[in-house]
Formats: sequence, structure tokens, C-alpha cells
Amino acid sequence: MNFINVKDTAIPALGFGTLYLDDNTALRMVGAALAEGYTHIDTAQIYQNEAAVGSGIKASGIARDKIFLTTKVWFDKFTKKDFLPSVEESLQKLKTDYVDLLLIHWPNPDIPLEETVEQLVLAREKGYTKHIGVSNFPIKLVEQTLALGADIVTNQVEYHPLIDQTKLQNYLRSKGIALTAYSPIAQGEIIGNQLLKEIGEKYGKNEIQVTLRWMMQQQDVLAIPRTSSEANLKSNFQIFDFELTPDDVAQIDTLRAQNRRVVTPDFSPAWD
Repeated sequence: MNFINVKDTAIPALGFGTLYLDDNTALRMVGAALAEGYTHIDTAQIYQNEAAVGSGIKASGIARDKIFLTTKVWFDKFTKKDFLPSVEESLQKLKTDYVDLLLIHWPNPDIPLEETVEQLVLAREKGYTKHIGVSNFPIKLVEQTLALGADIVTNQVEYHPLIDQTKLQNYLRSKGIALTAYSPIAQGEIIGNQLLKEIGEKYGKNEIQVTLRWMMQQQDVLAIPRTSSEANLKSNFQIFDFELTPDDVAQIDTLRAQNRRVVTPDFSPAWD
């Protein structure tokens, strides 16, 4: 397993995401992920599976301090009145006293960022989380968050070979902030990509494994692929026994020119 060192903390570079997993599937897959060797688990309030994720962690028998657990506060809970109570509810569902990383999930222009960031920092001060971060923030909002004194460790955004996040990635790196890639295989759109297939054939790997390996070789990049298949879960973890050449990486980088987003809700901010 690779680790990314951000602000004096080591985060497992490859995590397991739980977006769209119902309770039964989340319980099964979190258990399978931990048994396979994953130690980084990602969920969110809006996924509505925090209780199942917590049960999966408990049932694994793995000590809580051996797992890096992330959850996210949904943007309708960003006010001073709602933020901390929502985090307390998340902790109760997750059956833990703290998470390792707490993110504010998408920007909300209807609630002052100052109010939300104040509550995020307070959640850390109260011991509800060890680290804080944001999700789906363009550079302008990351700058504002930092100016408000929030020492964030990551910005979780859509990132895969078919999207160009170079500008955001370079900015985050300059600030010592990791980029966490959700939808790292473009929700399946990279499957069948001829270039990725050809590169994978050299190593006996598939397009998904090549893509995840490409991410693992980038500075300060974390990835949280999600799957409901135990076979795919195992396959996604089998990416630490080979290394892409600089030429492989350069070829994969050319796919960014497509700049194809797969996550485009109506409330998306103006992207970089």
C-alpha cells in the first residue's frame, strides 16, 4: 500500500468508496475491503449508509485506530445550528467517537462559507475529527477556505484520465493539500479504452488497474474507487506489483484532453 503524507499524517493512497451502496451492500463490501487489506474507508451523510459502514468496521474486528475513516457533511447542514448536530449523528451511526477526516460536501452559496468553516474547525477542536477538508471546491473557494484559517488536508473532486484537473492539482500541491479522486474510473467509462487496454496488456493488467496505478504514481493523489463486486474489489487492490513507465504515464495523460465530466449536478460550482 502507498501512503500520502499530508500535514504530518500518512493517509492510505488507495481507499474504498461507498457511494450508491445500499445498507446490505455497504456492510458486505466494507467487511470485504477490510479483509482484503484496505484501511481507508470513505462515506458521507448523503450516501445514507453510514450505519452500515460503521457496522462493517465493527464486525471486521480491526482496531479503530488502524482504519482511516472519512465522512462528509451534506450542504444542507452547513449552518451553525445544524452542522455539529449532524456530525454527532454521523458519529453515532458510524459507531465511533471520531472520524479521521471530515469534509464539507459541495459548496453552498446560500450559507456563508465563514459560518461553515468555523463549524468545521470547531468539529476538529471538539475531537469529532482528526483532520478536515473540502469536496468539490474550485480554486477560488479553496483559497477562501484557507484564508479563513482552515488547515485542510484534501479537496475531494472528480478525477480520472478523461478529465483535466491539472490547474487544480497544481494549486493544491503548491499548498501541501492532497487531491482525493472520486469516480477515479469515470464511473466505468474508461473500460474498453484502447490505450489503457494496450498499456495494461504489457503488465497483465486491465484498464481499471492501469488507471488506479497511474493515480498512485502521482504526487499527493488519493483515490477511492467504489464497487459492489468482491472480485473487482480484489482486482482494484492488485496495483502495487507493477509500475508504469514515464512513457506510459505520458500517453495516459493525453486522454485528459477529452475533459469529460461524469458528475454534473445542477448545483455544481464554476469549475477551474
